[in-house]
Amino acid sequence: MSTLAGTGVLLRFSLRRDRVMVPVWVAVNTLMVLSMPGSLKSLYGTPAERTDLVHQVATNASFRALIGPVFDTSLGALTAWRVGVYAGLLAAVTSLLIVVRHTRDEEESGRQELVASGVVGRRASLTAALLAAGVANAVLALLVTAGLTGQGFAGALALGLGIGCVGMVFATMAAIVAQLTESARLARGLTAGVLGAAFVLRAAGDSATDDGSSALTWLSPLGWLENLRPYAGERWWVLVLFAAAVAVQGAVAYGLAGRRDVGMSFLPTLPGPAAGRLGSAGALAWRLQRGGVYGWSLAFFVVGVVYGGLTDGVADLVGDNPGAREIFERMGGQSGLTDAFLASMVGMMGLIAALYVVGSVLRLHGEETSGRAEPVLANAVGRMRWAAGHLTVAFGGAVLIMLLTGLGFAVGYGRQVGPILGACLVQVAAVWVIGGLAVALYGLLPRLAPAAWGVAGAVLLIGWVGPALDAPQAVLDVSPFGHLPKLPGGEMSWGPVLVLAGLAVVLVAAGLAGLRRRDMTT
Repeated sequence: MSTLAGTGVLLRFSLRRDRVMVPVWVAVNTLMVLSMPGSLKSLYGTPAERTDLVHQVATNASFRALIGPVFDTSLGALTAWRVGVYAGLLAAVTSLLIVVRHTRDEEESGRQELVASGVVGRRASLTAALLAAGVANAVLALLVTAGLTGQGFAGALALGLGIGCVGMVFATMAAIVAQLTESARLARGLTAGVLGAAFVLRAAGDSATDDGSSALTWLSPLGWLENLRPYAGERWWVLVLFAAAVAVQGAVAYGLAGRRDVGMSFLPTLPGPAAGRLGSAGALAWRLQRGGVYGWSLAFFVVGVVYGGLTDGVADLVGDNPGAREIFERMGGQSGLTDAFLASMVGMMGLIAALYVVGSVLRLHGEETSGRAEPVLANAVGRMRWAAGHLTVAFGGAVLIMLLTGLGFAVGYGRQVGPILGACLVQVAAVWVIGGLAVALYGLLPRLAPAAWGVAGAVLLIGWVGPALDAPQAVLDVSPFGHLPKLPGGEMSWGPVLVLAGLAVVLVAAGLAGLRRRDMTT
């Protein structure tokens, strides 16, 4: 039997399972990119304004580290500069989630063993997972290219291919890590750690030079995307680096997949005693999720330090541009430019924290569907105690990471410690609403629980793109974050915060009530 037998069937099954999550994330990424030319045109409509922006970026190492260097004054080049790195990051996250879900997740749940008992080749599952990631990235590249063709076909094609290639590099990276680890959560965490390291390398390199020539930049796939230079004299040969990385990593993943048994790994998880610190459901939940909490906390603190350090320079970058000032004020409130910048960045961190709380809540769904919850619940542990442990980590972790975000801002900015901490903690109410919705979906409609990722993606899109597109307030108000007071700088209003916190409590209670009454599934 061929090692690829059954690949087509598994691919169709993978695409069917991801028919909600992947289209949402591809749409979010596409809209983020395609919304940028119009926004930039309204902000920097004249060549003089665009030339001044390029000069400001070239002389501001902090903003180059955050976004990257800009190589030309055209709207296309500014679009590639403004969203290229972040579109690549989002494509990478989507790709690693797809690959890990259809490889290590399937093995961890035991479904892969059932599939392997049929007429399925040894490498069919891995091939189907990589093809599913390839389909998502190909569609993303096609949509970006088609949407930006009006700015120039060559540049649009380069940017679309570059974003898709970044996604495939991390898809194959995730395929390798999935062979090494026994836990899907660890596989996602390690691949995300590599992605974070790639961002740090690019940032360090770009802060040192203004033309992307640093050796550190070239060590990162995100740096390759920059140096592809869409709309600025495209360097098509950079695509060879992407192709080589995908081919080499894919070959390594295939080689590892052929040398292990289903369900096994090269770095097996060591068993531990189910006593002492693991003697309760809450302690077990913390043990299972502590790695994620530590990783998110460290990342949010570091990002807070970076954004805080940029605050003093925001006035120089925006200058007298009324459009850029208006966007910051729409995101951060009608206050001074510095406060508006801080408020908008704090709001962005809150939006990203919603991704943490969804992932942490859905750990319940993963424990249930994998069968690991059953032996725990077979003992003297009720469903509510079991769920409470994971939800405490999820909702308490959201408070922790936002608190550390505020501390990071305070370290980087050096002023307004109290107001910034308060602004970060206010975001928790909206984060909890998204988490509460995830609990409600899991408890009442467990088959639709993964749709919580789509909700988080939609909220991220509204908060990120909405102000730049001057979206109506009714659209912005769809997101719970649209109802929060704009702090620091704005007036504190406890009413919306308490309403959102109450709504989160109601959603969690509804989800737990559903969990108490329904059958557990495997």
